[in-house]
Amino acid sequence: MGAPPCHQCFGLGADLASMPDAYILGIESSCDETAAAVVRSGEDMMSNVVFSQIAVHQQYGGVVPELASREHLRAILPVVRKALDDAERTYGDIDAIAVTQGPGLAGALLVGVSYAKALAFALSKPLIAVNHLEGHIHAVLLEEKQKGNRELRFPVLSLVVSGGHTHLYLAEANDSGWAYENVGHTRDDAAGEAFDKVAKLLALGYPGGPVIDKLSRRGNPHAVKFSMAHIKGRPRQGRSRVSQSRASGETFDFSFSGIKTGVLRHIESHDMRAQIEARRSALAGAKAPTADAVLALCDQPTLDLIASFQRAVVNDLVVKTLTAARELEVATLFVTGGVAANSELRSSFEQEASKAGLPVYFPSRPLSTDNAAMIAAAAYPKFLSRDFAEMNFSAEAGLVLR
Repeated sequence: MGAPPCHQCFGLGADLASMPDAYILGIESSCDETAAAVVRSGEDMMSNVVFSQIAVHQQYGGVVPELASREHLRAILPVVRKALDDAERTYGDIDAIAVTQGPGLAGALLVGVSYAKALAFALSKPLIAVNHLEGHIHAVLLEEKQKGNRELRFPVLSLVVSGGHTHLYLAEANDSGWAYENVGHTRDDAAGEAFDKVAKLLALGYPGGPVIDKLSRRGNPHAVKFSMAHIKGRPRQGRSRVSQSRASGETFDFSFSGIKTGVLRHIESHDMRAQIEARRSALAGAKAPTADAVLALCDQPTLDLIASFQRAVVNDLVVKTLTAARELEVATLFVTGGVAANSELRSSFEQEASKAGLPVYFPSRPLSTDNAAMIAAAAYPKFLSRDFAEMNFSAEAGLVLR
């Protein structure tokens, strides 16, 4: 890959032994999980509490923003209290409060931001605003530091892939923290969104990603042929390395709306509607149907379709990410976000990155999905550089990571 020979210590820019300890309370409410965590100095996860709203949104087959906001209002206080209790810390022990500013659902973000502001004001503690996408990147760093892995080769290419996001970021470290350049993104649906929409089309339940991952193991991934979009556009005007590598006008961007349409056409052309409706009726009364329960209601052509869909999405993510890694001459690859929990995605990245001689890191499955430990960890470099938020900052649903 042409990786640079130098090593850096996670971009903190100083000897860790000389850095002050800091207990940071992280708060995350960007979508449908209310989360709080206490992390010491960006590397010691003392608690991590997540209240999931899956049961609330399951009957709708997706997240309902207004319901998500209401559930955050109900859950945020007990979740924060439990995070402090689990960490055996009090409000007075906390050195700073970190909260997700965006991107995400506006109403959901406002609950976390408003609560964090009130808490910081009442306790006279510094407040740190964190980008949710940066949090996912720092979920990897947090766990690698916990394992004792403090050496990281730069530059880093990070694929953040979840229900709401599919982004490629080129990440560099400097004395004040981290800097990011977006070198690829989805033009329409995020990968996780495509999983959920296809699961809804096939009446597999919600959330769609985990059930598709499990059911796909029973199907033939080569049974149905799907073509993925190859997107062209204007050359990017970013750093010279990015601009020059894509001077032809090709991009590292993704598109998943087409494969969703392909699944729908396959359903219609293969007369699968009757079985789908039968499955929908059978699962309607179940509060939380298991993958085994759904499996019992799927015939082999359905399982083949599921496996083929997953294989196409995973292959597109792997091929485009590794193409970007090669052309940008990165030294390290991160794959993070909710879809990073997908077993086929992990195994494919491990296999293909190994062939390319590129180290690839994932968060654990609990830290792949939305959580507050990653927010507290991402806040630590900002704490060291005293990059604190003013009390008049607000939630930003479309916040950009730079």
